[in-house]
Amino acid sequence: MTTVKSQEAAASNSPCSYHVFLSFRGEDTRKTFTDHLYTALVHAGFRTFRDDDGIERGEDIKSELQKAIQESRISIVVFSKDYASSSWCLDELVMILNRKRTSKYMLLPVFYDVDPSQVRKQMGCFEEAFSRHEERFEAETVERKKGREGKG
Repeated sequence: MTTVKSQEAAASNSPCSYHVFLSFRGEDTRKTFTDHLYTALVHAGFRTFRDDDGIERGEDIKSELQKAIQESRISIVVFSKDYASSSWCLDELVMILNRKRTSKYMLLPVFYDVDPSQVRKQMGCFEEAFSRHEERFEAETVERKKGREGKG
């Protein structure tokens, strides 16, 4: 946490608060690959945001993530087997892609223990995750309709 505080202080002189925004599925890579990547980036002098350091408990997480993405120069997205199973990760990815579409923002994908074609073609574990999201979305839509009909 001290590292992040000193990074934030140094970042106040720069138009971007962070050089790098890390997007990853915590359960898959936090204690392994992403931790090593984060440490290497920080030791190389890059101000790096990762969700467990940059957001205080109780803050509006989504707006803080949006702010960190907007205030970074590059995003590194670590696609792992369960990345797509997290709606938070997918929301974060949408924010990153929107930023990339509207500016000279760089996105670097990293494929950790997953074949890039599974991500690109939404096959295997990515297909399963998107199917679960779709089922959940459809169920929520049905429930909302039932709720509206009951009020009428």
